[in-house]
Amino acid sequence: MTRLLPYPLLTASLLVMWLLLNQFSLAHLVLGSIIALVASQAMAALQPTKPRIRRWDKIPQLVWLVFVDICRSNIAVASIILQGRRRRQNSGFVSIPLDLRDRTGLAVLACIVTSTPGTAWLEYNSTNGNVLIHVLDLVDEQEWIDTIKNRYERLLMEIFE
Repeated sequence: MTRLLPYPLLTASLLVMWLLLNQFSLAHLVLGSIIALVASQAMAALQPTKPRIRRWDKIPQLVWLVFVDICRSNIAVASIILQGRRRRQNSGFVSIPLDLRDRTGLAVLACIVTSTPGTAWLEYNSTNGNVLIHVLDLVDEQEWIDTIKNRYERLLMEIFE
């Protein structure tokens, strides 16, 4: 059974999502099942490592921080856009040395940085642990380094390492 259905939760989730996005019919049920099974097989071929979460109790704190930062960034980006050319913006790149090495933690950090308006994760160098991000309104480079390291990386290391 595990060869046919290596990720049953993923398969079920994809099928449910397919049925929610399309009008329910027998044809969509069959097509969604086929797509979910193929996607599950593709995921098995990639052989991802299972994430090991060490501190479940820190996840709500991380979610809250990300929520607050996304709200604040939305307001900041909206003010930049609404002010237009009256305000000079300094966009730029910041290279941040990371101590985080867990692949899942790095993926979560990439999602956090990219989902926050005004920032984008551009590159990660695994040999030296540096990440390159783009910031829409870069005022103080050290402030961004401290924010990523102290606000997100520290919590992600507690959760995953």
